[in-house]
Amino acid sequence: MQKLGTSYTNYFNLKNNRVGPLFQGRFKAILVQKDEHLRHLYNYIHLNPLDLFAPEWRENKLNNQNGVLEFLGNYRWSSYLDYVGKKNFPSIINTGLGLEIFENTKKYADDIQEWLSNIEKYHNNFNNLFLE
Repeated sequence: MQKLGTSYTNYFNLKNNRVGPLFQGRFKAILVQKDEHLRHLYNYIHLNPLDLFAPEWRENKLNNQNGVLEFLGNYRWSSYLDYVGKKNFPSIINTGLGLEIFENTKKYADDIQEWLSNIEKYHNNFNNLFLE
């Protein structure tokens, strides 16, 4: 990760005629030991674009679940579409592991919908899984 971060920082700084760090703080990795944790990670990562549409999701609140699903269904800059069966970046994204865990695209879409319906429960569980 250090090599990746340093290489990207050097590239970005050179391209943009700037100096200094791009990232704040140290890289931290936590080993995922249970399928439950991995399932939450997929959902959490795919919900991150909601910061653009419904930032209140981070406070465990959603006012418009249908609007959220529509937004995610139209947001091209995520692998979410590939995981729910819409070809977005099929030559780049390998959904094998994720769909092995969720079984198929329909079940992954259902899992995201369930997560959104019970966002407070799942969000709090996610935070508790990884805090040291």
